[in-house]
Amino acid sequence: MSSSVPPSSSHLCLPHQRDALLHFKTTISVDCDFYHDGDIESWNKSIDCCSWEGVKCNNVTGDVIGMDLSHSCLVGSLFASNSLFKLHNLQWLDLSSNNLRGSLLENTSSLFHFHGLQRLNLADNGFDGIISSKLFSQFVSLTHLNISYNGFFDDTESYLRFDGQGFDMLARNLTKLRNLVLDTVDMSDVALTSFLNLSSSLEHLSLSWCQLHGEFPTQAFQLPNLKVLDLSGNENLAGYLPNKNWSSGLELLDLSECGFRGSIPASFGNLTQIISVGLEGNSLEGQIPDVFGNLRKLTSLSFSSCNLSGPLPITIFNLSKITQLDLSYDHLEGPFPNHVSELQFLEELWLSYNSISGGVPSWQFTLPSLLQLDLSYNKLMGPIDRIQKPSPIQEVYLSSNNLSGPIPDSIFDLVNLTSLDLSSNNLSGVIKSDMLSKLTSLEFLDVSSNSLLSLSTSGNDVNSSFPQLTTVIFSGCSVRQFPSFFRTSKLTFLNLSNNLISGGISKWEAEGWEGLISLDLSHNFLTALEQFPGNNLGYLNLRSNLLQGPILSTCLNPQIPSSKELSVIIISKNKLTGNIPSSICNLSSLDVLDLSENSLSGTISDCFGNLRSLEFLNLQMNNFYGKIPDSFVNSSELSHLLLMTISWKD
Repeated sequence: MSSSVPPSSSHLCLPHQRDALLHFKTTISVDCDFYHDGDIESWNKSIDCCSWEGVKCNNVTGDVIGMDLSHSCLVGSLFASNSLFKLHNLQWLDLSSNNLRGSLLENTSSLFHFHGLQRLNLADNGFDGIISSKLFSQFVSLTHLNISYNGFFDDTESYLRFDGQGFDMLARNLTKLRNLVLDTVDMSDVALTSFLNLSSSLEHLSLSWCQLHGEFPTQAFQLPNLKVLDLSGNENLAGYLPNKNWSSGLELLDLSECGFRGSIPASFGNLTQIISVGLEGNSLEGQIPDVFGNLRKLTSLSFSSCNLSGPLPITIFNLSKITQLDLSYDHLEGPFPNHVSELQFLEELWLSYNSISGGVPSWQFTLPSLLQLDLSYNKLMGPIDRIQKPSPIQEVYLSSNNLSGPIPDSIFDLVNLTSLDLSSNNLSGVIKSDMLSKLTSLEFLDVSSNSLLSLSTSGNDVNSSFPQLTTVIFSGCSVRQFPSFFRTSKLTFLNLSNNLISGGISKWEAEGWEGLISLDLSHNFLTALEQFPGNNLGYLNLRSNLLQGPILSTCLNPQIPSSKELSVIIISKNKLTGNIPSSICNLSSLDVLDLSENSLSGTISDCFGNLRSLEFLNLQMNNFYGKIPDSFVNSSELSHLLLMTISWKD
């Protein structure tokens, strides 16, 4: 047998520190639902504690100086004993992402021994209670503190919370602090003047969703070493962006969903190190200054829902590293530039709900990295330019503009498209099924409310395949027949309402939509229906057609399988005759039944009282007779019962 010399760390462990760690292990349990790294369970006396997983020792003295037990499925109270706090030389402690609970004030005398602690991470646990000024009175060496995302949510919600003096003591005492992360800690009692006492060495300040309120001091933007400032989600936090003297090294600024006012100052263009900016959801005003020429590191920018107006700043289209650009829900106007050569890394461009005019330039479809384009709800007009060089784009939203002319064939060369929305425009011409069939990745298609747009089919449609397509909306167009090629897809939502479709739905066609959950064929010219489509249908709207005869009796024949999930049936304003078959009461999920404005007759079955989910029943303008069923009176769910203009006879 050969022997080897153990590593130098194998004999470093100090016995009293090993015992302290083993005692800590006995006070904590391990409970993993999905995975387990096995850190603390592997600790035992036969292995030097300096070699234990998650433990770091000083290579000379053997003192335990660091512990990383994050994501270790630890359950229990950190303060069940003070054994962990006997590690007086501990410099960093990471217990994040476990299920530790208790108050941070439960045993403050033990915490006071951590004089040399530099990094403390207790994030993503179940700690709650007040964070008092006592807690930080002796953490004078702390450079990194993260106590974000704590609290527990059993019968009631309970979060960590600073008292009136706790944060002020932290700001005054922790003079070496560089990273401070307090996301979701309740800071509603904190005076915002405390931020004036923060250490000038601070680099990272994250206070999202902390219930801060009042006027945020502008001086905090000017801390000389600040790189990250995140105040997002504090909706009652107000203030103004500084006109000058920003922290020159700022890399991330997130003020989203706050209440900042005023304009974006021109000095914003001096943030040459900035990488990400999120100002969405504030109450700003004025124009976006055209000062982006030097922001060469910027990758993400959002000014969405900021009440900004004026033209699109030209320099924003020269951001060579931008990947996400969101200027939606503002009042921006004017056209796009005719030519853009930058934006090579842009993946997401969102400009919906503005007043942008002019045409849709073809360069937007040729950007090599663009995946999502949303220009919906603007004032874009004219034809869609022919796309010269297809891109990998996956989602295109151009709805609610004034686009006109035919859809260019080159749109159908964007073979990676998963969502295409051209609804509510003035597009015309014919969508050919063989062109559409190129989009084999398509999941969502909406071309509704283009009254001059139609759809052509061919004899080869049955061979077309749309393996991913689930939603098709063609309402308000000029479609004249059922698009049979959709029968080879996985459609769950089909809307062909307000078209010119005539004739009937054969049993063969109805069986083709086995996966349909929602079908709207209202406001067409259908005359016959042999079977309710599919076996999973939940919503069926056939209002305002020319359906005639005893269709209900045919479609609800117990010999023909129908969906048990049907919750809404609307066949009003047709020419139905016959009675309502009692088999309709087998539809146990029925919420809404509207058969008004037909020529139905006979009596109403008392079995309607067994439809426990039925809330809305409209039988107006038919020829029913007999007694109103007692079950209507006894129904606890039925809130709308419309029986007017019916002749009831005993």
